[in-house]
Amino acid sequence: MYNNCEDKVNKKINFNILDYFIPEKIKVSSCVIAIASSALLAFGLYNVHSISGVTEGGVLGLTLLLEYWFNISPAVSGFVLNTLCYIMGWKLLGKEFIFYSFIASSGFSISYGIFEMFDPMFPQLAEMPLLAALIGAIFVGVSAGLCVRIGGAPGGDDALAMSIAKVTKMDIQWAYMLCDIVVLGLSLTYIPINKIIYSLITVTISGQLIGLMQKIKFNN
Repeated sequence: MYNNCEDKVNKKINFNILDYFIPEKIKVSSCVIAIASSALLAFGLYNVHSISGVTEGGVLGLTLLLEYWFNISPAVSGFVLNTLCYIMGWKLLGKEFIFYSFIASSGFSISYGIFEMFDPMFPQLAEMPLLAALIGAIFVGVSAGLCVRIGGAPGGDDALAMSIAKVTKMDIQWAYMLCDIVVLGLSLTYIPINKIIYSLITVTISGQLIGLMQKIKFNN
């Protein structure tokens, strides 16, 4: 009798926990978009950004800044900063946000791990930073824009920008730019300005593309 009651209580607790995190209605199309967009983002970051030296701002740039000045490993700072950004997004945007963000983040990690098994497809971009900045911006803008459109965030940067846009009512592309410019400005303390210029180009274009992706009307 006692064991039966305890089992019922445990099942009820487990159900309530799952119900708290999982949306009532899960859209299969949104899950597919979250996975596909995160895979596209991973492809761009591995084949363009990782070999060109042109980086994004946001959390990634901040982790490198903390490593340079305070010797804090990006493995630690990245986890902490991304977690804080996701918690902020969860509080402001709801459980649908955290659900689709989990799918997108998992898709990104798995996809990036697969791409790492092969050599970069465009090694010549290492000698063409301007072209890398433009191509990288397209990959980031389109992929992150698609994920943000369905209410998820593939990274902490996206969660932070979505939260800022929600609170301030500003268009999301300006929220992205605000975060990136602050980080890139601080990065001038250790990165030459000529490299920062290329990064500024890529974050400006990618941010505008993300905003554009939210305004395009697709047929149902």
